[in-house]
Amino acid sequence: MDRRTALHHLAALPLAAASTRLWAAPGGGTRLLFVFLRGGYDATSLLVPVASPFYYEARPNIAIARPGAELHTALPLDADWGLHPVLRDSIYPLFQAGQAAFIPFAGIDDLSRSHFETQDSIEMGQPLTGKRDYRSGFLNRLAGVLQGAHPIAFTDQLPLAMQGNLQVPNAALRNLARPAIDARQARIIASMYEGTPLARNVNEGFAVRDDVMRDMAGEMEAANRNAISAKGFELEARRIARLMKDKYTLGFVDVGGWDTHVGQGGATGYLASRLDELGRGLSGFAQEMGADWRQTVVVVVSEFGRTFRENGNRGTDHGHGTAYWVLGGAVRGGRVAGEQSTLTAKTLFQNRDYPVLNEYRAVLGGLFARLYGLNGTQLSQVFSGAAPRDLSLV
Repeated sequence: MDRRTALHHLAALPLAAASTRLWAAPGGGTRLLFVFLRGGYDATSLLVPVASPFYYEARPNIAIARPGAELHTALPLDADWGLHPVLRDSIYPLFQAGQAAFIPFAGIDDLSRSHFETQDSIEMGQPLTGKRDYRSGFLNRLAGVLQGAHPIAFTDQLPLAMQGNLQVPNAALRNLARPAIDARQARIIASMYEGTPLARNVNEGFAVRDDVMRDMAGEMEAANRNAISAKGFELEARRIARLMKDKYTLGFVDVGGWDTHVGQGGATGYLASRLDELGRGLSGFAQEMGADWRQTVVVVVSEFGRTFRENGNRGTDHGHGTAYWVLGGAVRGGRVAGEQSTLTAKTLFQNRDYPVLNEYRAVLGGLFARLYGLNGTQLSQVFSGAAPRDLSLV
């Protein structure tokens, strides 16, 4: 293996912080998992505006029926909102138990409707005007102001949200049985960097991977005996829970496949299947956390919502405002939170989208202030220039 090949493989390795920080158990502290739905999911199908006649006019083919006795109707949340019916057995019980809240009309002021630009803006968490640091993510900054935080990204590459001054490990949990680099190649790469400033990072990166593999070995063996029936994101989410119970307090994971321009479906179909998989994964994460769920918060966001009206292909296009999820045993849920508006043709943003009434950095700043007891100076280090908005989510 030549050095160029080694460098190519090194880019996919987990990054590691100092070992005294990496291996320390989190004990009984708060856990936060940030789930990023890449692709701009249709929040109007998740959180159904059942009180809006305009919704049913705007979506003649993909609207979800008002709550009723049938299985494919929306699940009642309050007088104005319903939940997608595929979440009946996963997220709806959490909502009924007061462990899930939803924030409609949420998002950022970025109007590019570009996946890449808006994802970057969210992950950086910096003001949209003025100079921005494209190597500083808000979760990295959050970890920097917390005492004793143990962050990790459950991804192939370190996401922008976790990049910054603090070194953060990353390790994908989707294909643990097939590591990209075997033990022999790992030794060769490590030897190439011996005696260089990168040697410690390389060695600790392999240590992260090996540690995760050891932790998951028992689960993989059971799966080979058909003891685990969970598939897709649910299996990954349960793996994440195991690691966050034992080692990590601040996590990031992303889930793709939400760009539904064509054949989106309504109560059934493509989007319904994606929401079902996501819901089961988050429910599985909660179950796997066990008693630690009481000190856990999960935040689910996407870069933007989608058009309020369906398009000619029975799908939806890139929009603006969306809906965030906040789940956890520590959450004051069972409600739809934040500023809201009636949904008519006149109240849509630019005659097409949800307006943003609950700005992203303000909402998360308010959540972090309550969750961690951060003061104004600390919050300004995470979200510079943003005034926190307390929605009493925890």
